[in-house]
Amino acid sequence: MIYRLFRWFTGIALHWFYSSIDVAGGERVPVNAPVLVAASHHNALVDCLIAGWIIPRRLTITAKATLMDNAFLGWILPAIGVVPLRRASDENSSRQDGNDSTRNISRNVGAFKALLDTLEQRRAVLIFPEGKSHSEPALAPLKTGVARIALEARDGRHIRGLVILPLGLSFEDKGNPGTAVLAEFGVPISMDEIGSVSVEALTQMIEDRLSAVSLRPIQTSHDRGSIRRREIAHPLASPIAAWGELTHRYIINIARDLALKRSSNPDDPAMLTIIFALLLILLSYVAQFAVVAALLDMRWAALYVATLPIGAYWAAFSDHRVPMT
Repeated sequence: MIYRLFRWFTGIALHWFYSSIDVAGGERVPVNAPVLVAASHHNALVDCLIAGWIIPRRLTITAKATLMDNAFLGWILPAIGVVPLRRASDENSSRQDGNDSTRNISRNVGAFKALLDTLEQRRAVLIFPEGKSHSEPALAPLKTGVARIALEARDGRHIRGLVILPLGLSFEDKGNPGTAVLAEFGVPISMDEIGSVSVEALTQMIEDRLSAVSLRPIQTSHDRGSIRRREIAHPLASPIAAWGELTHRYIINIARDLALKRSSNPDDPAMLTIIFALLLILLSYVAQFAVVAALLDMRWAALYVATLPIGAYWAAFSDHRVPMT
């Protein structure tokens, strides 16, 4: 329930920030097979939110353990099933000796077991094999974690049907509201079909297929052609979207202003806008519920608050919304 609610609200928030999120190759997402989604990583936490929104299956998401240091994220991320991974850079420099792969395994024994258990249940896991979010014009060298988990799942746990699915995320301008996003699924790797392979060879295979769908050019907002926000044709779309615009625009603007003040790198604006917006919207719902309950009663207050996320949804997915500037 918490995962579904979180996915709903973050999907709305994403579409309030970005003008469109186009998906290519969605038919490559396995329906029931265990799957390791190997995604490119150029926009911090936003990459997780986009993957969770476009993939219809529930995802077990991996994230850097340091995110848990944030009070809000430390509460919500475990509640939606995020598995924290500790990176070499998270450790004290005095412990930076020895083989990196060995240290990575020893740091994350519990996390790797949790991911293997998830795959054994034929579920989906999201991993960012670059190991960090960055703004470089090419993929960072891939870590070997995805390959190691996949081989252990197949050869150690004897999990059949496992698929590694590349997911490339490309941004027109990741920190600028009103711009476009392209999410493209690459050619999947079937672990049952590739035979015996080394960790290094499998990592190279993943890198090749991920590179093919990552950092794709996106048309500018003035010449985007087919990349547009989805219009809603229902006759109630306009008044409901207008209600969503009216009750959420001021909150989004405040969240955006706070995000810009707190941003220190290109990854921050979208991520912080979404985090601040979710927090402020939740607080505003509570405040509005209290006001309506005081003026009328609890039932009217509950009915009123129920219209708020519906309006936000229609506004986010219709062309009625005023673009953020």
